[in-house]
Amino acid sequence: MKESSLKVSILEHTPNPENIVALSARICYSSIGIDELKEKLPQKEKEKLINILRESGHLSPFEHVSFTFAVEGISRACSHQLVRHRLASYSQQSQRYVSEETGFDYIVPPLFKEDKNLKNIFLEAMEKSHEYYCKLLKELENRGIKGETARQDARFVLPNAAETKIIVTMNARELLHFFRVRCCNRAQWEIRELAIEMLKLVKKIAPLLFVDAGPSCVKENCPEGRFTCGKIKEVRKKFKNL
Repeated sequence: MKESSLKVSILEHTPNPENIVALSARICYSSIGIDELKEKLPQKEKEKLINILRESGHLSPFEHVSFTFAVEGISRACSHQLVRHRLASYSQQSQRYVSEETGFDYIVPPLFKEDKNLKNIFLEAMEKSHEYYCKLLKELENRGIKGETARQDARFVLPNAAETKIIVTMNARELLHFFRVRCCNRAQWEIRELAIEMLKLVKKIAPLLFVDAGPSCVKENCPEGRFTCGKIKEVRKKFKNL
C-alpha cells in the first residue's frame, strides 16, 4: 500500500478536430458538397469561424469531436464526482473483479500532508480498512464464499481514498462545460487538479477550440455570488498562461 499521484494522458482523439468543427458549422449554411467545402476552408477562415462559434455559444459543431483520457491516481471520491457528468463515457476499474487483498494505493488530501498528526491518523485508517477487508474475505471464504461474490461485499469497508483508474471519453462541448465547473476554485481540490491537467492536454491538440476554456470567470463575471473566491484577476491570468 502506498500513496498514489495523479496521472492523465490522452489515448485517442478525433483527427483534425478543428477542421471537423469548422466543416460541421459551414455545412449548415452551404449548398456545395463536403469535398468542395474542404478545399474552400483556408486556415484564416477556419479560425474566424471557430471564434464566431465559441463567442456566440453556438457549440453544437463542437460535439463532433471527442477526446479519450486515461486517468490514474484519483480517489473513488473523485471518480464519484467525475461520473456525474452524464454526456460522457466511462470504464472504471472494478473493486468487485479486482482484489485489494494485497493492498490498495490511496490518495492523501493536501491538508493531511501538511500536518503530521492528521496524516498519521489517515494512514492508520487506510491500514485498518485493508485489515478489515482481508478479515471479511477470510471469513467469507470459511463459509465457502469466494471470488467476486466475496469481493463485492468485502469492498464495502474500503475507503473513498482508495485509488482508482478510469477511461473517460467526452466531446469538446461537454469538455468546455466540465472545465467551467471543475476548474473553478470552488470545486473540490482533486477534481480541479484533474480538470486542469485534462485542459492542458486538449489545448495542445486543439488550441482554437479551448483557447479561453476554464472556469466561468475566465470570460464572465463569477457566478458563485457570495461564495466567490474573490480571485478573478489571478484566475484569469492563470488560465491565460496555462
